[in-house]
Amino acid sequence: MRKILIVEDEEKIREVIVAYLRKDGFETTEAGNGKEALHEISKNSFDLIILDLMLPDMNGEGVCQQVRAVCPTPIIMLTAKASINHRIHGLAIGADDYIIKPFDPNELIARVRSVLRRTHPQELLAEQLEYGGRLTIDNQAKQVLIKNEVISLTPSEYRLLLVMARNADRTFSREKLIELVMGYDFDGDIRIIDQHIKNLRQKIEDDPKNPLFIRTIFGTGYRFHGRGL
Repeated sequence: MRKILIVEDEEKIREVIVAYLRKDGFETTEAGNGKEALHEISKNSFDLIILDLMLPDMNGEGVCQQVRAVCPTPIIMLTAKASINHRIHGLAIGADDYIIKPFDPNELIARVRSVLRRTHPQELLAEQLEYGGRLTIDNQAKQVLIKNEVISLTPSEYRLLLVMARNADRTFSREKLIELVMGYDFDGDIRIIDQHIKNLRQKIEDDPKNPLFIRTIFGTGYRFHGRGL
């Protein structure tokens, strides 16, 4: 699971970014100022940093320069400064992309994936996952195929399958799946995940009562089995 650091002092904006990233299968860490960001960077490794330029204790450009002095982690800058000179300067000091506030969260997710594809070309970003010709998840087309036949999934079913398949052989609790698929602010019954799992099994398994792909780990949650297929 890709780890992303969000450096943003406005809590509401940070919450929106976190919700969309987690829904798309990313793991997130938050920092509300430059000092917190540098502390997190000193003790953890991240696949990407989303960095606001207007921070309360130091400017984002300074944070960017300090990050660049010690590691090559890709950086997407967030700013209300829309002039071409600001964008050129941001890219010149080490940013990999630049997005202007206010922004569409879906565009930010697209930029995140684009930067990760460019900066981690050797790593699979799950554009297509295939399991022995039986199950194919084509994330570019947003399609799932069983034995080369496209099947119909709801958006929640698709996100659930994609999150689990990207993290094959990892056991997820219901709570974690709710957070990643439905959003951290979901306030319904967490057992809706059980219904989504049941529906997925009906659609992708040859025998839903003896599932090959999505297995129940009793007392813990669910795991996607992707090896040896």
